Amino acid sequence: MATVKMAPHRAADPAAGDRRREASAAPGGRVLPGLCGGRLGRGLTAWAFLAPLVVYLAAFYAYPLYRNLDLSLKDYTVRSFVSGDAPFTGLANYRKVFADPTFMPALTNTLLFTVGSITVQYVLGLALAVFFNRRFRLSATLRALFLVPWLLPLIVSASTWSWMLNSESGVVNSLLSGVGIGPVHWLTSPDWSLTSVVIANIWIGIPFNLVILYSGLQNIPGELYEAAALDGAGPWQTFRRITFPLLRPVTTITLLLGFVYTLKVFDLVWIMTRGGPANSSTTLSTWSYQLGFGSMLPHFGPGAAVGNLLILIALAFGLLHLYIRRRQDA
Repeated sequence: MATVKMAPHRAADPAAGDRRREASAAPGGRVLPGLCGGRLGRGLTAWAFLAPLVVYLAAFYAYPLYRNLDLSLKDYTVRSFVSGDAPFTGLANYRKVFADPTFMPALTNTLLFTVGSITVQYVLGLALAVFFNRRFRLSATLRALFLVPWLLPLIVSASTWSWMLNSESGVVNSLLSGVGIGPVHWLTSPDWSLTSVVIANIWIGIPFNLVILYSGLQNIPGELYEAAALDGAGPWQTFRRITFPLLRPVTTITLLLGFVYTLKVFDLVWIMTRGGPANSSTTLSTWSYQLGFGSMLPHFGPGAAVGNLLILIALAFGLLHLYIRRRQDA
């Protein structure tokens, strides 16, 4: 039988660590960072990884916010915008915005557009998520088809809805005439213009709610539904007692993201109605664009002030979301 020779055990040299530290020390007694400066090296590595994110946030978030705030606090004209010597006016632009007769209709339309859109989007998205959670044969195919409105560019969706809701040649009025209903001036009537853009925005936002809520349903343990069935609970009781309560964290983030996204919708409204007629579908986002770029004499200061109001509204709801999550986690 072959004998395995074991290497002789070497006693630990207590002075070895001291010799290594002495070898890594510089002539002046300083420790070389490359050898024993592990903490400094890890710090530099961490900052190297963070640097792209910091540069991105500074270039695309911090600086635009600063410039928008600067625009709202000064009296900028085209000449002073180029030269950069606009006089400081404080809150004068905000006072001008609040005193404008367009402010209240734009604020009201923004709230109606946002609340109406996210409410219907959430209800229909939740209903579809519960429906597809049953895992029938064509479930995956139909879910993929429902994602089409979300994947289309907004300019394509807005142009399609503008054609469908056209008063004279739109397919919607053609269907209505088939059941004896006269033509509806969807995009040119003050009574219907806001409803038209809300309908289009609902169609675009349903897939987002469907995807998020369906993912939340997948995380609910199936044993809870089995226990409810054994207890004789019906579908509505199961939904009210199990599904909806366990979806509250997902519901909160879904509504928050939907609110922030819908609050700043511009291209859909602008392409379909341009905020008209008679400001009947003007929102804060379209009004900000009209003030800043919609005329030969742009009002940069008031336009930036309206944009900052949108930011403050979104920030307020973001803080509300953090407060609700903290209460839920407590």
